[in-house]
Amino acid sequence: MFRALLVVVASLNIVTAENGLNAWLRYAPLQNVNSHHLTLPSTIIALNTSKASSVYTAGLELQKGLQGIFSQVVKISNYTHKTSSALIVGTVDDYSKIYGDGDDAPDLDEDGFWLNTKGDTIKILGQNERGALYGAFEYLSMLAQGDFSGISSVNNPNQPIRWVNQWDNMDGSIERGYGGPSLFFKNGGIVDDLTRVSEYGRLLASIRVNGIIINNVNANATLLSPQNIQGLGRIADVFRPYGIQVGISLNFASPTAVGGLTTFDPLDSGVISFWTNITDQIYKRIPDFAGYLVKANSEGQPGPLTYNRTLAEGANMFAKILDPYSGVVMFRAFVYNQLNESDWKADRANAAVQFFEPLDGKFADNVVVQIKYGPIDFQVREPVSPLFANLRNTSTAVELQVAQEYLGQQCHLVYLAPLWKTILDFDLRVDRKASKVSDIISRERFNRPLGGSAAVVNAGTNTTWLGSHMAMSNLYAYGRLAWDPSDEPEDILQDWIRLTFGLDPKVRDTITKMSMQSWPAYEQYSGNLGLQTLTDITGNHFGPKPQSQDDNGWGQWTRADHTTIGMDRTVANGTGFSGTYPPEIANMYENIATTPDNLLLWFHHVNYTHVLHSGKTVIQYFYDAHYSGAEIEQTFVKMWESLKGKIDDERYEHVLYRQTFQAGHSITWRDAINNFYWNLSGIPDEAKRVGHHPWRVEVESMVLDGYTVVPVTPFETASNYTAVITSSNTTAGIATMKLEFASGTYDLAVNYFDVIGGRAHWQVYLNDKSVGEWIGNHEDTLGHAVSVNLDGHTASRITFKGIKIAKGDMLKIVGTPNGTERAPLDYVAVLPAGVID
Repeated sequence: MFRALLVVVASLNIVTAENGLNAWLRYAPLQNVNSHHLTLPSTIIALNTSKASSVYTAGLELQKGLQGIFSQVVKISNYTHKTSSALIVGTVDDYSKIYGDGDDAPDLDEDGFWLNTKGDTIKILGQNERGALYGAFEYLSMLAQGDFSGISSVNNPNQPIRWVNQWDNMDGSIERGYGGPSLFFKNGGIVDDLTRVSEYGRLLASIRVNGIIINNVNANATLLSPQNIQGLGRIADVFRPYGIQVGISLNFASPTAVGGLTTFDPLDSGVISFWTNITDQIYKRIPDFAGYLVKANSEGQPGPLTYNRTLAEGANMFAKILDPYSGVVMFRAFVYNQLNESDWKADRANAAVQFFEPLDGKFADNVVVQIKYGPIDFQVREPVSPLFANLRNTSTAVELQVAQEYLGQQCHLVYLAPLWKTILDFDLRVDRKASKVSDIISRERFNRPLGGSAAVVNAGTNTTWLGSHMAMSNLYAYGRLAWDPSDEPEDILQDWIRLTFGLDPKVRDTITKMSMQSWPAYEQYSGNLGLQTLTDITGNHFGPKPQSQDDNGWGQWTRADHTTIGMDRTVANGTGFSGTYPPEIANMYENIATTPDNLLLWFHHVNYTHVLHSGKTVIQYFYDAHYSGAEIEQTFVKMWESLKGKIDDERYEHVLYRQTFQAGHSITWRDAINNFYWNLSGIPDEAKRVGHHPWRVEVESMVLDGYTVVPVTPFETASNYTAVITSSNTTAGIATMKLEFASGTYDLAVNYFDVIGGRAHWQVYLNDKSVGEWIGNHEDTLGHAVSVNLDGHTASRITFKGIKIAKGDMLKIVGTPNGTERAPLDYVAVLPAGVID
């Protein structure tokens, strides 16, 4: 065993290219191990030799990890006689049967494990086989971080359900997926090669995820064909050694879509027979099938309300069918109707409580109501969903989103664990007693049979899994918090950094600073004071479009006009939403004086000149925050550049590309939101920044040849509200002008639009000498939801640094169109050192 205590060692100085496929399971070699007189175990004894066993998998993982970290092969033995310097992994029961001295093992909850590195024999014992595998990953995580301490540690999960949801479609696409095509589906069926599925299972098991829904909640009924059920069985066989149970999303109307019935009424005997037959087929092929996830009567999806049946009756039909197999129904609380904004009392935030609170206690014991963490939809900041406090007799799970749908779609660094922590730690004060969300979903507060967490992940076939190396911190953090919500986000993050990028203190400190600042910064430049993420909610949810927040039926409103802004959700004058919380919380939000500034506009409709607790007016805080957030983003590029040579080139360049994009896009966000509310309110920025850009040159003011000026919609997403495009899609455009800035060294930033439909080419010249060039290929390199329009989704920036410019120099930009992308340009910023446009 290892006899050194918490010896922190450094990774090898040699950095080799990595594509991210191994994520935090790299098992990178450590140096100076011999100097600490460490002795590896001579044998790994796995107490189950079945290849489908999680214990067998644990043995293989231990062997792989020890070889990677210490460059030595430790054999796996089937001989179970206890010897010194052995590493034994298995269940407590099997250990007791074989060795007869398992009485010293502590009591463990389901999936829990005991890790004992004291004495001559290392013991990794699980309450079940899954727990033993978790213990193996925990041990390897310690070693990979240079922690060789002797411990006797009991680890039990906070909650029984720790699932991920994939929104994969049968054609191989992924709704809100930014990391490539589906791991599971292609052309209407299950893929033949499941290698990546196995690798995904390994990642999920290492963060103690025990279940996965593999298809979109907007489900396709063809998944239920006999051929696809057999394919589901192959997927389940791959996940089983990792202790992960497979479940699927259902289309409620499947009996009519693929069953030949004329109804999908959940109380109809024929419908019940249809679902019983389907379920029997699934369990015949997959005996450990997890169960069903159901999205019903939401966003156009069918459900029991179609037949005037309750949501509970719909859920309970599945629950009764699954019960003999110990299957679970995860029933999403994301149910709401289209609303009319002219009704001052209308409020989508009320929907979950309105639909589900009257049904409390009417759901079967194997039904879990899956509740989005906030009342709307994965916004940058929302109050906790009050439904957690209103379902006292129903099992519940919190739904989080690793896929950054509204939060930069993996093109922006946003470490989400601090956001989730605010939700999990929030005390709802039910009956004036401590009622943290984490204690409600864990079953502790209301003593329910089930509960837990589900995260929308949407991993794809990209080697980075999510499309971004940095975004993987969110998947890692989700698993850690689902297991133990008391963990601190910064501690989780630093474990992830050491495992992913190595043990260099500068790497750890730099990425920690970037990540911990990232959520507050994104909130500042996207949407703050509780106004939601001011993105295009009627479009692809990526770039800024504040006017989309109103005059729509979706209920994500700001009710902004020329003088006032914010939703009045009070009982006294508004939608009554504040009253859906227990009294202590309701009173806090009802009173504008006790409502936190960061949720002011969620609960109250105020004048732009309303003074916050901070002393600033609402509108001035908006201006200041958007500038502050964008300024922070610029520092991320410099911080990342300081790590060159400490991280392999492949991952270094990948992250640098995204951080550079984010820095430019944050300025687009800043200007779009500030310009919109400046135009709407007519109130100027006290600091005279909004609308004032002395270092910019508007391209439409340059001499244009082959370029045409066009308006941009929405107007606020372009500087001066216009852009230029080539006069045709076959002829290049040229924009030239004489620069009148004082001679010096500048950064030359060009804002342009990278639309889907082609890959245009731009070249920049100074006095006919090339400065640089680029191609509009973000659809190939970023993976976010793309757009065909000149708008906040496609607005982009490229910067050429350290350019020497003399007054009177001629600037020329040549744009060559490709396909339907007509080399659009917005403006050029000529920036002195230290100036952020």
